[in-house]
Amino acid sequence: MKVDLLAIEDAAKELYIRALKILPPDIKDGFTQLADRETGSTAKNILGTMVNNIRVAEDTNNLLCQDTGVPVYSITIGRGVEVVGYDLVQAIRKGCERATREHPLRSSVVHPLTRKNQHTSCGIEVPVIHVDYSDHPEELTIKMVPKGSGSENNSFLKMAIPAEGIDAIKAFVIDSVVNAGGKTCPPTVVGVGLGGTSDLCVALAKRAATRALGTVCSDTEGAKLEAELSAAVNRLGIGPQGLGGDSTAFAVHVELAATHITMNPIAVNMQCHSARRAKVTFSPTGVVYGF
Repeated sequence: MKVDLLAIEDAAKELYIRALKILPPDIKDGFTQLADRETGSTAKNILGTMVNNIRVAEDTNNLLCQDTGVPVYSITIGRGVEVVGYDLVQAIRKGCERATREHPLRSSVVHPLTRKNQHTSCGIEVPVIHVDYSDHPEELTIKMVPKGSGSENNSFLKMAIPAEGIDAIKAFVIDSVVNAGGKTCPPTVVGVGLGGTSDLCVALAKRAATRALGTVCSDTEGAKLEAELSAAVNRLGIGPQGLGGDSTAFAVHVELAATHITMNPIAVNMQCHSARRAKVTFSPTGVVYGF
């Protein structure tokens, strides 16, 4: 399958706008599940207000949140897909710029020293673009996440030592959620990365945070830890918007990798209650959008 670069560019533009305007169905279901379990009247009212805001935004074709975030694109290339990598990345970048200028969107991306905003949602190394590969024949998938600062500012890394054990992992995750408090606009999706190197560990945490609700870590021990941490986080009493209640997080997700014998990296990355993402799949049968 030969990739049409203009179609990729158009898709990159469309994904950015879709992610900012349409909340994934699993997150909407997550609100329903939290509201059913919530025991606090204030927390129930806040969850209801959030759901109403989401409905109004979608009904009026408005953004779910004013923060358009840092655009993150993850590309997965299957077997038999013909594409020049450099051209693919440039098409994604052009589509991101077009979304910002043509829609138009507020650009949240600035130079880290001068704070200059090019008003394109692009800059040095931005959009963030990850490329991976799969054995799916003739299929190319692009996932897009606009990562807002409210959640991204609450990112944490600890280079733990193996002797500290699983208790250190649990304590660090709980402490991170407590430190974030209401600043992440909870209820959140708490992503936990374990193992690898420091950079891989943080990347795993973000991958976990942007996973669909209802999915489970592929590693048995990781899945067990997810369940334990999800229950523990929702006993903290932080609640929606940090104003108290049972609904601190939709879930805690864990992704892990092998690591060095003398270290045990732990990272936490979060998504706010507006856990936005969008996806498109190209195949010989057509182009399909989803989440």
